[in-house]
Amino acid sequence: MKVLLDTNIVIHRETSTPQHKDIGNLFCWIDNLKYQKFIHQVTIDEINKLQNEEKLKAFTIKLDSYNLLPTIAPLTQSVKTISDKYDKSDNDINDTTLLNEVFCNRVDLLLTEDRNIHKKAIELGIGDRVFTIDSFLEKATSENPELINYKVLSVRKEYFGNIDIQDKFFNSIKSDYDGFDKWFNKKSNEIAYVCRTDDKISAFLYVKVEGLDEPYDDITPFFPRKRRLKIGTLKVTLNGYKIGERFIKIIFDHALRFRVDEIYVTIFSNDFEHERLIYLLEDFGFKYWGTKTSSSGEEMVYVRDFSRKASIENPKSTYPFISKKVNKFLTPIYPDYHTNLFPDSILRTESLDDFVENEPFRNAISKVYISRSVERSLTPGDIIIFYRTGGFYKSVITTIGIIENIITSIQDEQHFINLCRKRSVFSDEELSEFWNYKPRNRPFVINFLYAYSFPKRVNLARLIELGILADVESAPRGFTKISEESFNKIISETESNESIIIN
Repeated sequence: MKVLLDTNIVIHRETSTPQHKDIGNLFCWIDNLKYQKFIHQVTIDEINKLQNEEKLKAFTIKLDSYNLLPTIAPLTQSVKTISDKYDKSDNDINDTTLLNEVFCNRVDLLLTEDRNIHKKAIELGIGDRVFTIDSFLEKATSENPELINYKVLSVRKEYFGNIDIQDKFFNSIKSDYDGFDKWFNKKSNEIAYVCRTDDKISAFLYVKVEGLDEPYDDITPFFPRKRRLKIGTLKVTLNGYKIGERFIKIIFDHALRFRVDEIYVTIFSNDFEHERLIYLLEDFGFKYWGTKTSSSGEEMVYVRDFSRKASIENPKSTYPFISKKVNKFLTPIYPDYHTNLFPDSILRTESLDDFVENEPFRNAISKVYISRSVERSLTPGDIIIFYRTGGFYKSVITTIGIIENIITSIQDEQHFINLCRKRSVFSDEELSEFWNYKPRNRPFVINFLYAYSFPKRVNLARLIELGILADVESAPRGFTKISEESFNKIISETESNESIIIN
């Protein structure tokens, strides 16, 4: 496999003072998979613009460890059309030149953090061959579990005072923020969320509720008085396990619990680690507000409106709020798969220690469900309520999902596996068996958002008592549509936070 690396990835890898472990993880996987690393002449030309002669000389030496594409593919008409549509600068044209090498099949994959390149790739029909660092790591870990030699523990709450501030994980944060050590030590009795890989910190989250009297003199434009949740510290070392999405869910769970009006975060924009965080936040509805000025410099401020509204067309932008103006379905999930897919819906009879985060699907908010249901009239925004099977008393409803899209046109077995492997609970072997089990009734794929875990579980016996299901035989086997009245009963009976349901 030939992998073409975008210029920014090469520069970040070969800088004299690398700060982020993500690049190391990326190159380790490329080497383990025995892929060939290629760079393009546009990368050479870009690096040659460096003004510092010593830096230029050092970079030139390091570039000898890469394969240089010996020729440049002429732009095809399809790529020219995309270029005419999007390219406004020399950098844009260079990006399209890289993309053209993939389109012409001179390389197999392109690795880039540039969103515009990904947008162009999707329009050209090669989006599945253009990867961010995170999506490549997700692909590598899910396709090659036998090559994983580290253990990722589930996200846990820890007191600041029990966390080693000398861990190398915090080096980049210290370089960004003056006085980080002092601030960290003052928080010794407060709680943070931590994920560890081989006993070393790989992800860290701290959030803080701020009241109406919080001063925001350092933020421009002016912050009006509101109850807010501040994302005080958020850093994730990429390893393919979607810990960033896991943290996003924790953030929104806090916002619901404390009934805030807004969520905000301040971010420096000095490298693509911060850009990647911005992209993740923007996917979930955060928008640029302005700037914050401090002794550490100027930061960008991003805000997520947390007022009660729900988008049917783009549910991720208003996540976790759920529109009531949609269809509602019950759907079954077997106990063997339930808590793997929905870690926050763990039962009292299960142990957290049995669910280390060794699979991307455990942490992702965007997940995959596979079905052969006769009922296929599902649309984006529809609600699915997951029913953990187990018998008259042990079967319980646990979780709400919001449908993002449904894929019924699936080309073949490999296409099916590619669609499902990263965000479903099944191995490649199980997916193959699932595809071939009933050739006359092939499965379809539902992409959905893991939205809410019910505080109180309601079993099959109670669902029958409430009139939501007629009897044991009517327990869901595929997608079972329920009425709005039944849905209201479920929300009430499960003691759910009704503020997430938007009329």
